[in-house]
Amino acid sequence: MIWIGIGLIIIGVAFIGLVVFLIKPLNKLASVLNSIQKTTDKLPKTVDDVTSQTTEAIGTGIDTLHQVNSQVKHLSPIFQIVGDAGHAANQLSSKMVDAVEDMKQNTQHANDFSTRKNLEGLYGALTLGFFLFRKTRK
Repeated sequence: MIWIGIGLIIIGVAFIGLVVFLIKPLNKLASVLNSIQKTTDKLPKTVDDVTSQTTEAIGTGIDTLHQVNSQVKHLSPIFQIVGDAGHAANQLSSKMVDAVEDMKQNTQHANDFSTRKNLEGLYGALTLGFFLFRKTRK
């Protein structure tokens, strides 16, 4: 029985030594847990602030998007008019190109005819006479 008592005393002294050895790390752990609790106590307020600011930003974005949509609706007829004018200008320019191509072909035929018949000098003289006649009339 004495051996049991001595063994228990040795175990008790070792346990006391272990407790004394672990007091400082356990106190540091307690202080860390206290600071974590302080931080987490502030967390719901911070989340509420962030949520409200996000809600305001999304609301502002939606308002801006509605304004842009209404302005685009007002500008849409103008864009259609500009598109129609561009289409009409395209058609006009294509008709002008066709007319120029026809004129080019016609003058090419006349040029070929005058070259074959050696009439270049005659046409040049007639053109010069026509311009001099117009000049003297003025």
